[in-house]
Amino acid sequence: MAFGRRKQQLEQGPDEQPFVDDLSPEERAAEDAELLASIEAEPPPATGLPITGPPVTGSPVTGSPVTGPPVTGPPPRPQGPWDLADAPTSEDQPRLDLGGLQVPVPAGTEVRVDVSPEGEVVAATLVQGESALQLNAFAAPRSEGIWAEVRQEIREALVGGGGHAEEADGPFGPELRSAVPTEVPGQGVVLAPARFLGVDGPRWFLRGLVTGPAALDHALGAGLEQAMRDVVVVRGSDPMAVRDALPLVLPADAVQATAEAAEQDAAEPTILQLPERGPEITEIQ
Repeated sequence: MAFGRRKQQLEQGPDEQPFVDDLSPEERAAEDAELLASIEAEPPPATGLPITGPPVTGSPVTGSPVTGPPVTGPPPRPQGPWDLADAPTSEDQPRLDLGGLQVPVPAGTEVRVDVSPEGEVVAATLVQGESALQLNAFAAPRSEGIWAEVRQEIREALVGGGGHAEEADGPFGPELRSAVPTEVPGQGVVLAPARFLGVDGPRWFLRGLVTGPAALDHALGAGLEQAMRDVVVVRGSDPMAVRDALPLVLPADAVQATAEAAEQDAAEPTILQLPERGPEITEIQ
């Protein structure tokens, strides 16, 4: 065919006889069209350049963007306070087991339990010198923390009661540095300095209240802050309403000591004391 003759001409070497073009104008036009079509059909030679293009996004099956509700949760906690599931174990750091809270007992620290009028343990207080740290633990949602909301409520309550509070960055994140109206015998109501600390954990919220000189002097509060880092929160698996206080109990040795004291009081005999002899009147007749 004509296309084959023209292609042979293109492929001849320098030593071969030249090809004589004896085609008619119609044959030459048809051969040119066929040659052009063959050139367009051949793939371009590889250049070795990297393949570029817009980044591929979406699922590998449909190519559509992957969408969905954002995954939320409590903000990441610092290194402590701890959840029971990730708490480090160390014999050098003894803790007082109060049920929902396991409270450290650093050297030079007194641990007190706060009991409601109904006899329920509602908080634990660590005392170092003239400063104190009160700890309360509450149930919280699984999906988000509540410290931001609680912080706003505390601020509004303090301002409404005659105190004031301002937000500041602290060792556990945002905290409230406040002046709390406090009744002092002989002085009336005074504004006492206080710091409200908060940490959101998995399904729990821990609140700390620092009072005394440590509320103003961070150097004095360093020991209490470290104690709060060493607290372990025991949320448990039971369903609880948001903001319900985690159940706290007296430590086992305190319960035993209280029971022994009650038994001892019951076993001791009751000693009747006669009334003291009053003044006598001597009548002289």
